[in-house]
Amino acid sequence: MMKKAGFNCTALAVCLALTGCGGSSDSETNTNSSSNALPLVDAGARQDVDERSFVTLSGTAIDAEGEVSFVWQQVSGTSVNLNNTNTLTPSFRAPATSNDESLVFRLTATDSDNASSSDEVSIQVSDRRASPQGINENAQDRRNQANNNRRNDPRFVNNREVRTIDGSFNNQTNTLWGSSFSHLARWAVADYEDGIASLAGAARPSARVVSNNIHAQEDGEIIPNTFGTTDFLWQWGQFLDHDIGVTDGVEEAADIAVPSGDTYFDPRGTGEQTILFSRALFDHNTGTDKSNPREQENELTAWIDGSMIYGSDDERAFALRVSEQSPYLATSEGNLLPFNITGQTNANAFGVDDEQLFLAGDIRANEQVGLAVMHTLWVREHNRIATNMAQANPDASGEQIYQAARRLVIAKIQIITYQEYLPALIGEDAISDYRGYNAAVNPGLFNEFAVAAYRYGHSLVNNQLLRLDAQGNSIEAGALSLRDAFFTAPNLLTNETSIDPILRGQASQLSQKLDVNVTHELRNFLFGQPGAGGLDLVSLNIQRGRDHGVPSYNDMRDVFGLERVTSFNEITSNPELAAALAQTYETVDDIDLFTGGLAEDPLSEVGSQMGELFRAMHIRQFEAFRDGDRFWYQRYLSPEELRLVEGTTLAEVIRANTSIGSELQENVFYLKSN
Repeated sequence: MMKKAGFNCTALAVCLALTGCGGSSDSETNTNSSSNALPLVDAGARQDVDERSFVTLSGTAIDAEGEVSFVWQQVSGTSVNLNNTNTLTPSFRAPATSNDESLVFRLTATDSDNASSSDEVSIQVSDRRASPQGINENAQDRRNQANNNRRNDPRFVNNREVRTIDGSFNNQTNTLWGSSFSHLARWAVADYEDGIASLAGAARPSARVVSNNIHAQEDGEIIPNTFGTTDFLWQWGQFLDHDIGVTDGVEEAADIAVPSGDTYFDPRGTGEQTILFSRALFDHNTGTDKSNPREQENELTAWIDGSMIYGSDDERAFALRVSEQSPYLATSEGNLLPFNITGQTNANAFGVDDEQLFLAGDIRANEQVGLAVMHTLWVREHNRIATNMAQANPDASGEQIYQAARRLVIAKIQIITYQEYLPALIGEDAISDYRGYNAAVNPGLFNEFAVAAYRYGHSLVNNQLLRLDAQGNSIEAGALSLRDAFFTAPNLLTNETSIDPILRGQASQLSQKLDVNVTHELRNFLFGQPGAGGLDLVSLNIQRGRDHGVPSYNDMRDVFGLERVTSFNEITSNPELAAALAQTYETVDDIDLFTGGLAEDPLSEVGSQMGELFRAMHIRQFEAFRDGDRFWYQRYLSPEELRLVEGTTLAEVIRANTSIGSELQENVFYLKSN
């Protein structure tokens, strides 16, 4: 309710000048109050907004004779979740759209005599031409920048060869292996429907149908793993994933059909709803015929080289430093990530001002707050090492210190990955012992690994991020719902210690079981409400596999020398899951690689949380990353440098860069009790 005390002629004159104020054709007058003046209503000015951006309506409602109540309602356009409809400033998230569209909202005011009047406002929503993660349509500019800035020779600093930022010249014969904008590698022949470029599996059910039938997890349902591993398992996996690959971009649309009556994406049963999907970046010189099928490009370096911290192109790398010759990475107030004030490409799903988002080596650092915390931690670690080195070597140049700190940071990431992360995921003895560099090994990111096997982590994610103090108690703000963690890091991380509660929380919560089930928050509320920017991550994963033309689950088993399955019951010992697979797919040969790999029983007898196919794919990929890397830490670092990094743990890095102390266990990938 809103009192109109102090209403005067000036206010009335201003209101009468407003478009639509008090004279709408939708006005209704109470017949018992014929002398009563109608409320004066203005729904505000038209707004032009980007899809998935946050919109606030701004209306006015005045009654000369007393109190007035008001309510907003949507009149037309894609349905949105309108918050605070009984206030003058309700808000909503604009829907995702592949075409510009208009949303119309009506503000109705009612006075104490039950007389009412209305006014309407139009909100024009524009297609941003951005990927589901909000990466803009400038891939060709980024591709040209990468190719035009290629070095013609290796890079040396103070007579010591260093990794190039773009990953080139690691292999001295095949100088572009593992470099940015190189092709993803393939273990199998591309399986496009037409043999050239069209999506694989045309006869398979919609990716959303597969998601609903097989991957659904009830809202609030938690299925903890039985290996004792924490949220750091998936968080490190995501952080590492953003070091080795990204193919997200805006090529042609291949939107995902939503089944009629879908509870979240088509509650009105129109049968016309879709989930937006853009096909991945690809080399436009491919996909011309069956002898030259479409090949996707990896925008990042494929090496485990800390590119998520340092960038994969020189322009971004320079933007991340305090200055071009500075040994230090830039930070913002509170020793947090810097803001994107130089206009670098950034994932920006909600279309906010670029300068309001953090900047990191990878474009997806703002995607969820736990990821931004990990980025922050490693920027601090670089600067901590650089500070110590500068003090110990006062005559060294800024570039020498920067490269030396970068070497040690990369080595620590490699050590944590192979000595802590992978053993927790696939077993202690899964990866063979290092036998030295092999120039014949292509270390590229493999298509099938990138779009299927390495997306396993989505099944581990919980529906909330714990935030704990040093005593293990929840902080006053409480746990953070996963849906509230997307692209909100700059609002949540505001001082030097604000990353600490999240790190403690990730070390204290069991990750979910590695299986087909994926939390409700990712399957229905990724980056927003369904229909208002929200997506289904499982559907995107399945569609991405088809987009890349990866083989089916059974064909991939064949490629890896594993026996093909002939019945759904051979895939899993869970009869309900086997039945769901049979209900969804016509035959076992139709199963999508992502779904089939997750459905396998884990090889728990060897300490693996994965089944045999995804475990085998991880072993082959991670051995290639290591064996094909000429700068692998065990062969590249000096004996003195090796002594500085040997035995590094993620817990040590956390303690060295936060206020966290002995409350943190030695191996953060396992709960303290384990």
